Amino acid sequence: MSVLAAIAVLALLILVHELGHFMAARLQGIHANRFSLGFGPVLWKYQGPETEYAIRAIPLGGFVGFPDDDPDSTIPPDDPNLLRNRPLVDRAIVISAGVIANLIFAYFLLVAQVATVGVQEFNYQPGVRVPNVASEVSSVAAKAGIKSGDIIIAVDGQPLGASKEAIQFLMQEIQSHPNESLKLTIEREAKKFDVTVVPQPGADGKGRIGIGLAPNGNIERKRIGNIFAAFSAGASEFQRIVVLTVQGFGQLIKNFSQTAEQVAGPVAIVAIGANIAKSDAASLFQFAALISINLAIINILPLPALDGGQLAFLLIEGVRGKPLPTKIQDGVMQTGLMVLLGLGIFLIIRDTANLFR
Repeated sequence: MSVLAAIAVLALLILVHELGHFMAARLQGIHANRFSLGFGPVLWKYQGPETEYAIRAIPLGGFVGFPDDDPDSTIPPDDPNLLRNRPLVDRAIVISAGVIANLIFAYFLLVAQVATVGVQEFNYQPGVRVPNVASEVSSVAAKAGIKSGDIIIAVDGQPLGASKEAIQFLMQEIQSHPNESLKLTIEREAKKFDVTVVPQPGADGKGRIGIGLAPNGNIERKRIGNIFAAFSAGASEFQRIVVLTVQGFGQLIKNFSQTAEQVAGPVAIVAIGANIAKSDAASLFQFAALISINLAIINILPLPALDGGQLAFLLIEGVRGKPLPTKIQDGVMQTGLMVLLGLGIFLIIRDTANLFR
């Protein structure tokens, strides 16, 4: 059931994106003859007065089809309500509407979370938790007797307070003292004792002792019953997630070789969502909002076959005063589509293999 819940979340976000395109077209009177969730063979379809609605076999996205390039369309090529015959602004609205819909939907998801189940807040306790010790036999920390689950409450006699800055302070102390003794005060099962470690320099010269670091404390949920306060809190959470997501994409581009393995495909996203649904279903609100924001940012990138790529063509058209030749646009878009499909297949195979490791 948790897997189905995660798949349903992903399908809902794709539906929201495509509905954005579709409604932006229909509200402007622009013809749209196909609305599809997924690609490939049709599993189910319904023919409406003007539009064919379909669910397809490959759930990697969806599309809204326009009769502009449909050879079977009976609409005259000079019809003013064909997408290609509309002014640049009208077309830009249709193309960008999917991204806008995902962002708006993410915001309202966060408002709903704040107003119903509440948002997670970390209740910090003094010290820094050690979630794992690397190379239990040979690491500096293991030799000193540090174990997973320990709490480091002081370094060289200086207490580590109940704040998110405690991790950063401890990390700086370890990194800035290679080959120098540090006294760490450890708390384990209500007992306190001191250990001495000598951080070993890594390739960058910074000290390391072979432990992971995590904040010490517990997560609490804070529900806001006032609807106006909920909209405000939802906006703050929305801004926080957008900023973190943009920064994440920036790091991905800046340090691609180091961060490429963190890119997740549909299988990994569903697996993460399933774990969330199993352990804390209330967090599906935030999970869905995060994925919706990621979909928006990915789609607005100026890459072929994405909304941002089509907007780039419109920008070029606006600068030139006329569109690029159709052959060039089709060639770029088809190449981009093949690259994206290839990347999608690669991520599915890689993430599926990782599930069985």
